Amino acid sequence: MPTETDRTLAEALSGIARADVIVGIPSYNNAKTIAHVVDMARQGLRHSFPALTGVVVNSDGGSEDGTRDVVTEQDTPELRVVSGRYTGPSGKGSALRAVFEAVRQLGARAACVVDSDLRSIAPEWIERLLRPGIDGRAGYVTPLYIRHKHDGTITNNVIYPVVRALYGKRVRQPIGGDFGFSADMARRWLAEDVWETDVARFGIDVFMTTTALASGATVMQAALGAKLHDPKDPARHLAPMFTQVSSALVDRLRAHRAFWSRAVGSEPLETEGQAPAIEPDDVRVDLAGLDAAFRLANTPDRERWSEIICADELATFTAAAEAEAPSGWDTERAWARIVYDVLGSSMRDGAQTAANVRALLPLYFGRIAMHVRAASGMPSSAAEALVERQAEAFEAEKPHLLKSAR
Repeated sequence: MPTETDRTLAEALSGIARADVIVGIPSYNNAKTIAHVVDMARQGLRHSFPALTGVVVNSDGGSEDGTRDVVTEQDTPELRVVSGRYTGPSGKGSALRAVFEAVRQLGARAACVVDSDLRSIAPEWIERLLRPGIDGRAGYVTPLYIRHKHDGTITNNVIYPVVRALYGKRVRQPIGGDFGFSADMARRWLAEDVWETDVARFGIDVFMTTTALASGATVMQAALGAKLHDPKDPARHLAPMFTQVSSALVDRLRAHRAFWSRAVGSEPLETEGQAPAIEPDDVRVDLAGLDAAFRLANTPDRERWSEIICADELATFTAAAEAEAPSGWDTERAWARIVYDVLGSSMRDGAQTAANVRALLPLYFGRIAMHVRAASGMPSSAAEALVERQAEAFEAEKPHLLKSAR
C-alpha cells in the first residue's frame, strides 16, 4: 500500500464515489500560500453551489515542504479536500492532466483550476469560473484580470494578438493560469496526443485555449479583478517563459492550421461578472535593461533575422528600437509581420523552431521597451488601448502569415 505522501491523485480520490464540481489546485512547494487558496475554494463552493457535491483537488508535483499536509488539514466529511501527486513528466501540464482525469473519474459536470500562490483569490472567483460550465453556457472560461500596463508582456505583445487574429476570438488572457471548463472540454484535452511532449512541462495554457477554440467550444471570460502575484521584470526573468510559450504556440498553430486559415476578423467574448474599477499594483520595469537586451542580440540571431524576416519590416523595427522610440502604427505593423515571419518559418520547418524563437527574443525586448515608452504617464486602463491597437495590427497582417507559412 502506498503511503499518504506517495499516493497518486487517482488513488487519493478512490474513496470518493462522485462529485458534481471540482476545484483543482496544482502545486509544487507552495506550503506558505496554498492554505489561503484552499480556504477560498471551499468558501466559493459552499456559498455558490450548496446543492452540489464539490471536491477540492490538489495535484502536487512532489512537494517537500509539507504542501500536501497543509492542504489535507482542510479536509472535512462535508466538503472533501484531497491531495495526491500527479504522474508523468514534471510540469504544470502533467498536474492539470491529473485534474482532467479527476473530472472523468468522479463524473463531475464542470471544474475550475486556480494557481496555488494566489493572494487575491476570493470566493466569487470560484463561482465565475464554474457557473458558465455548470449552466451549459460555455465549455471553457478564461480569466479576465485587471493588470498593470507593464504586466503580462508576453500575453500583450504575442499570445493575445496572435490568438485573436488567428482563432477569431478576443481571448484577453489566453495563458492566464486560472480557468473553468466543462466535462466535455476535459475529455477533449485528454484525447489529444500531447501528454508526453513539452505540453506536459510548459505551454499547457496556450494548448488548452487554442484547442478549445479550434474545437468550436463556446468560450467565455470571467471577470476576476486584479491578480496579485510576484510580477517579473521582462529583461531579467521572462526569457525562458517566452521561448517555451512561443514554441508551444507554434506547435498548436501547426495542429490547427485548417481551422485558423479560415477564420476572418475577431469577435468579443461574453464576460461572467463585472470587475471593479481599480488601478492594479505597480509593476516596475528596467527600461535600460530592455534596451540593453535588444542590443545584445548575437551574430547568429542577426543572421537568422536576415534569413527569415522581411527586410523592410526588420529595418523599420530595428531603427525605432535603436533610436529608443515609443511604438506607433508603423512599428506595431512591423512587429506583427516579424512575429508572423518567425511563426511561419517555424511551421514550415519544425526543427528550426527553437532557434527561430531564441532569435526573436531580443526583438521582443525591443518591442516591450517601445510599449513602455508609449505608455509613459498613462494609467493602466488607458494603456489598454495600445494593446488593442497592436492586436488590430496582427489582424490586419494575418495574410502575411498565410503567405509566410506556405
